[in-house]
Amino acid sequence: MTTGEVERLVRAFARAALFLRAAGVDGVELHGHEGYLLDQFQSALWNQRSDKYGGDLEGRLRFPLEVIHAIKATLGHGFPVIYRFGLVHHIKGGREMEESLEMARRFESGGADALEVDAGCYETWYWAHPPTYQPPGCMVDMAEKVKEVVNIPVIAVGKLGYPELAERVLKEKKADFISLGRALLADPEWPEKVKDKRFQEIRPCIGDHTGCLSRIFRGKYLSCTVNPEAGMERAFALRPATKRKSVLIIGGGPAGMQGAVVAARRGHRVSLWEKRDRLGGNLIPASVPAFKKDLRTLVDYLSTQVRTWGVEVRLGKEATRDGVEEADPDVVVVAAGAVPLVPQIPGREKLRLCTAVDLYLGHGEAGEEVVVIGGGAVGCEGAVYLARMGKRVSIVEIMGRICRGENGANRQHLMKMLAGEGVTVFTRSRVEEITERGVVLKGQGGDGEIRADSVVVAAGLKPESMLIEQLKGLPFEVYAVGDCVRPGRVMQAIWEGFRTARLI
Repeated sequence: MTTGEVERLVRAFARAALFLRAAGVDGVELHGHEGYLLDQFQSALWNQRSDKYGGDLEGRLRFPLEVIHAIKATLGHGFPVIYRFGLVHHIKGGREMEESLEMARRFESGGADALEVDAGCYETWYWAHPPTYQPPGCMVDMAEKVKEVVNIPVIAVGKLGYPELAERVLKEKKADFISLGRALLADPEWPEKVKDKRFQEIRPCIGDHTGCLSRIFRGKYLSCTVNPEAGMERAFALRPATKRKSVLIIGGGPAGMQGAVVAARRGHRVSLWEKRDRLGGNLIPASVPAFKKDLRTLVDYLSTQVRTWGVEVRLGKEATRDGVEEADPDVVVVAAGAVPLVPQIPGREKLRLCTAVDLYLGHGEAGEEVVVIGGGAVGCEGAVYLARMGKRVSIVEIMGRICRGENGANRQHLMKMLAGEGVTVFTRSRVEEITERGVVLKGQGGDGEIRADSVVVAAGLKPESMLIEQLKGLPFEVYAVGDCVRPGRVMQAIWEGFRTARLI
């Protein structure tokens, strides 16, 4: 890009802002973050220019500051311009704190009306788009540092969809405003619910990125794992049922609870049977690690919604063909979930062996040297969980890559956690045998034995589909949703529960 082209681009920014104001927009935010164009100019790591737009900090900031000046000159100083930038890139050679604080001062003197403080870039996406594993408020400390050196408002970002936390940030003057993104996809009524102190009614973002970023990169419309209506609010709007029916939901996992709530909202009489002593299904074990606490919030939200909408809940009630026939509903929705797969490995009785689900539920125990069979998200999370308990952990994965299929930000962070905890990973390998000393591997990298005193299995799930077969022939509408059809992600369960109940 020549110097003249950069100058023309500055004027293009101003024209774009002019059009936005004409359309009724009250202000603009410039995205000088994450390695995009403005950030490429202002960062020495990427800016290798030798003209006036490169070199020292003054040269590298010339382009973004000229953009701010051009917008102000075109629209007047009463038109707000917010500048968003990352304080730390978290990569070798990337921007660090000291330079970023000087940039904040220069953006203020250059006319910015507020600063939104972020972190990371594409190479460290788990900062720019904090996943499940990042703690709430993970970048508040950065906003606080910027607030110490400028007088204009500072906006905090980073998993702030927790009302008590967001309020505390403001009261402690760590930031002047709170910015929400994915939290508003999950629940666009978040501000109103917070205003009315209806905290338990807030549908929480779980940070898995399956319904938002992952869909965008597959060329699909933006939506949300926990809010199937997002992006299709008109098409998926819930309407009262034309005929009120008796609906029996079998299974209290995410698919069952979502289906029960939607059916009840539409006016049906809904009962939910769950064979365990609490609602949540496989979200219960999945939420045990401290770094998966967002899933606990989702379980609490769905459980509350089930009761709020008057669903009759029967815990400890296992469904059978005779029981369903006796209940005589108009509609049955089977959401019976799935159970862990346990491969038949020779010698499995020689060491302590349990599934990841049993480990989380306290039904199994791991020793000090643990082999995790399975390198999907469940196995990798389990390895981190065990390593943080002081165990020496190895993962054995038959495929060539662990944590396949996860969103980029989530996978990046999980891989960083595994490396940070010293977890050993064997790919293109399988466990051939379990001995008294450990496990015998066969793989592309060679055969050998790993010392271990226990094995944790995270080899996937198999559907609980037997009840679906048993109900065939009964005079009811029967549907099956969630893991009992095909084990999948939280999004699959919630969306199938929603869509099925929407059409009953």
